[in-house]
Amino acid sequence: MSTRAKAYYLRMTVETTLVQERRLVTAIPGPKSLEALKRRTAATSAGLGIAIPVVIARAQDAILQDVDGNCIIDLGSGIGVTNVGNSASRVVDRVIEQVQSFTHTCFTVAPYLGYIEVCEVLNRITPGDNPKKSLLVNSGAEAVENAVKIARHFTKRQAVVVFEHAFHGRTNLTMALTAKNVPYKDGFGPFAGEIYRMPMPYPYRWVGDAASITSDALDLITQKIEKEIGAQNVAAILIEPIQGEGGFIVPPKGFLPGLADYATQNGIVFIADEVQSGFARTGDFFACDDEDVVPDLIVMAKGIAGGLPLAAVTGRADIMDSVHASGLGGTYGGNPIACAAALGTIETIEEDNLVDRANEIGAILESSLQALAKRFPIIGEVRGRGAMQAIELVYPGTKQPNAEAVSLIIQYCQSQGVLLLTAGTLNNVIRFLPPLVITDELLLDALSVLEEGFARL
Repeated sequence: MSTRAKAYYLRMTVETTLVQERRLVTAIPGPKSLEALKRRTAATSAGLGIAIPVVIARAQDAILQDVDGNCIIDLGSGIGVTNVGNSASRVVDRVIEQVQSFTHTCFTVAPYLGYIEVCEVLNRITPGDNPKKSLLVNSGAEAVENAVKIARHFTKRQAVVVFEHAFHGRTNLTMALTAKNVPYKDGFGPFAGEIYRMPMPYPYRWVGDAASITSDALDLITQKIEKEIGAQNVAAILIEPIQGEGGFIVPPKGFLPGLADYATQNGIVFIADEVQSGFARTGDFFACDDEDVVPDLIVMAKGIAGGLPLAAVTGRADIMDSVHASGLGGTYGGNPIACAAALGTIETIEEDNLVDRANEIGAILESSLQALAKRFPIIGEVRGRGAMQAIELVYPGTKQPNAEAVSLIIQYCQSQGVLLLTAGTLNNVIRFLPPLVITDELLLDALSVLEEGFARL
């Protein structure tokens, strides 16, 4: 970094440091946000949703500051992206240094070290000690598409098995892979073919203990594959180890290893979509690590680069090398600036022990949410692992989804300066994805606001 850049960065760091506390100076949304949102409506597609009606001016770690000066606690991390916190110092430093060096060449035109270094790190940190290779792209959906493409090329088969409640993206193929119709698929068809959806073991809504659910689910799924597709026709089984948009559904113990074993026995490529669950989010580097599952291919995005657009497919070297030269690639895939951010992100996770921190956050979340569940029967279940947890809201005494209550709770928390996100195929889940650098005090403050919301409800 040049002397001039260092001076500028130091000055900006001092001027823009945000105190990690919730602070409201106007109602939410405030007048400046309201004015900016009018411009948003006039300038941007009506097809774009919005989670909280504010416009952000600055962000650091776990605080978002809007244009009115309100400081909002971020329990969404940009949908699980800013795991290392917003504007993390190592990410910022590496990005500045890279921007000053060069911004683009296209890796398949003139390669650069950043892309190679990111792939080397991913080959090291992903599950398994087997020889691995990696591919960098721009988004989770693009990574999923490439994983499917690679699996089909490797196996010379067509069919892809996916699951209920799954979310894999918004492109044509990934919409076909995604389960939920509204808002992701409605009116956008026809979709890609040779996609087969299987039941997802959803412990809260299945009968039996974990062992029986696992056994029943594996029997049902494998029978459906054999009878309706033919295992010899299946290129890939694609699954989120913990489902994200579908409601943070955690499959029962033994299910993922059983599914992976079935795939191996039948020459099927087992693909783990760790787009939302990866990079220390669940209290392991990857959610697959919890049961020592080693996918043939693992798909990553979101938390990989501290907020810059980057995604990856990492997997068995023989599978990754099965594609002909120039069969993979893309103009911006593995952009050097995003690669620099990824190296800073992974360095932060490892040097600051954010895997351990995710477990500490998880303990606070689980304890607080379970206490709320005992007080408020509207909370049907608390579930998740590490700093990826959720509550499912129902009508008391039933398992009937209560989407209305979710909306009211979210609206109250937003009005008090706490950003929460929803999830679930049934629209009745509140999810918690705080940055892994959030302080205990800030997290407990946010949870106290959540408690107030339930009490008022």
